[in-house]
Amino acid sequence: MQQSIWDFLTSNQLFVICGPCVIESHEHALMIGGEVANAAQSAGVNAIFKASFDKANRTSLDSYRGPGLEAGLQILADVREKTGLPVLTDIHETGQVEEAAAVCELLQIPAFLSRQTDLLLATGRSGRIVNVKKGQFMAPEDMRHVANKLTSTGNNKIMLTERGSSFGYHDLLVDFRGLVQMKELGYPVVMDVTHSLQQPGSQGTSSGGQPQYIMPLARAAVACGVNGLFVEVHEEPSRAKSDGANALRLEQLTGLLKAASGIHELVASQQQ
Repeated sequence: MQQSIWDFLTSNQLFVICGPCVIESHEHALMIGGEVANAAQSAGVNAIFKASFDKANRTSLDSYRGPGLEAGLQILADVREKTGLPVLTDIHETGQVEEAAAVCELLQIPAFLSRQTDLLLATGRSGRIVNVKKGQFMAPEDMRHVANKLTSTGNNKIMLTERGSSFGYHDLLVDFRGLVQMKELGYPVVMDVTHSLQQPGSQGTSSGGQPQYIMPLARAAVACGVNGLFVEVHEEPSRAKSDGANALRLEQLTGLLKAASGIHELVASQQQ
């Protein structure tokens, strides 16, 4: 990649963080990674591959969590080598940071852990780019405290991601004012389109979702000036091992990115 990752994250170029919710297999991750790279190239946007080696916050004890740290990081390293995409994964514990940082250019703090000081400090000290999902329980302006914890380590490479706020039980709501408020903190802002349409725990042992609203939510977020989109994809969402109910069908990714790119260019032209 000619341009550094942080440069394109902070430029006027739209980017997408994209992949399956969880690593299902080596072959599946490589397939999705290749399709993400092709879709992004076709739409003229930069892409980062995302998949989790462990989903530690699944609704049910019996739900699939992933291949684990060691095997998962090996798969992510292979995806990066074979697709040329930078890779991002979730971390849940301070003990995972060093190993994950050795493989992944970007580390992600899950929304439920966005206020965990020790985890934020350890991740900041890794020197990697840190993407923090805003907790469903947090006001947008309160993300300044999260950023301050990270910058206290000397790491200013921070992204803030909106993923909806709790709206009663089993539902989320996106307040688009929050995208603007977080951008005022001075960091790239990402819209997690698919998780914002999740209906947490609504299926009893798993979460539901409303994927029919992925496109309008993505368009609205780009019109509000976000730097990037976060979109989980699967070739057959009904068979996905995690979060399939709110995932985008892989075949629809190119169309979504082209639409988003067009809106992004229009917004950028009006700001010149």
